Amino acid sequence: MHAPGNGLVFSIYYSVLAAFGVPANLVTVMILSRGRCGLSGCITRYLISMAVTDLLVIITAVILSRLCAIYFPFSFLSSTPGCSLVSVLSYASTDSSVWLTVAFAFDRFIAICCPELKMRYCTEKTAAVVVGMVGVLCCFKNIPFYFMYDAIYIINNVPWYCNIKESYYVSLPWRVFDWLDCILTPCLPFILILLLNALTVRHILVASRARRSLRVHSNGKKQSDPEMESRKKSIVLLFLISGSFLLLWLTYVVNFLFVQITDNNYSTGSNSNDPKFILQESGYMLQLFSSCTNTCIYAGSQTKFRKELKDAVKILLQYNS
Repeated sequence: MHAPGNGLVFSIYYSVLAAFGVPANLVTVMILSRGRCGLSGCITRYLISMAVTDLLVIITAVILSRLCAIYFPFSFLSSTPGCSLVSVLSYASTDSSVWLTVAFAFDRFIAICCPELKMRYCTEKTAAVVVGMVGVLCCFKNIPFYFMYDAIYIINNVPWYCNIKESYYVSLPWRVFDWLDCILTPCLPFILILLLNALTVRHILVASRARRSLRVHSNGKKQSDPEMESRKKSIVLLFLISGSFLLLWLTYVVNFLFVQITDNNYSTGSNSNDPKFILQESGYMLQLFSSCTNTCIYAGSQTKFRKELKDAVKILLQYNS
């Protein structure tokens, strides 16, 4: 990531983020893995994979990248190979988290809007294949980031710290890669999620009006629709996850567009009064916060998940008492 801030605000924020994000995502994986939340196996598979990648984002981008730089500035991770490797892992896990959100939105779009494809596509096997492909492609796509940095110091022939190469800002291949990187994450996912959600909402509105009209004509009065009610949980879950992603990544996208349109480099200092630095770091902070929100979304929108979470807390309290 580009020159993370290392002041008191950042140390407190990232410490709290790690302290909440790691156990929250671990608990989410444990609860969903038990299969008692009333969700289909396909949905469960996507949600577990999203929780795992969110956990990896917290470990790599928050703990190994930011907190280690703040609290352990002279560890192996501060060497140029170390921080370059952490950068690749951070980008790969972030991309995986983003594209799994897109994959989940597409799966729900197929399930709701394309019933003829639902039985073939919305399966656990397909979900497993999609999750695997996303992980592999995101890892390969981010390998060039390992070669993006130069050492700041060389002490006893050991390169220390990572500084973005000047060629990254002026070299055509690096400029193309930078554009492709931000187009693939998160600009294209932004567009795809907005489009998929818009099409899903449109289909739901048309289908619900048609079904209401049909049921009124056939029964002479309005009645509850069990099929529409059964869809409600997955629809609410989809919109909450998608909406959270769009809101928390918006500042990051705005910063990217600002950098590209104004031809300004990413801020490399830590001047808290610099508007560019504030916009850049706010984008990163909100983006990383998105790796902690899904647990709250599940707890707030899914009754059975909430019940499983309460039971887990009770068991933990009884064990410690």
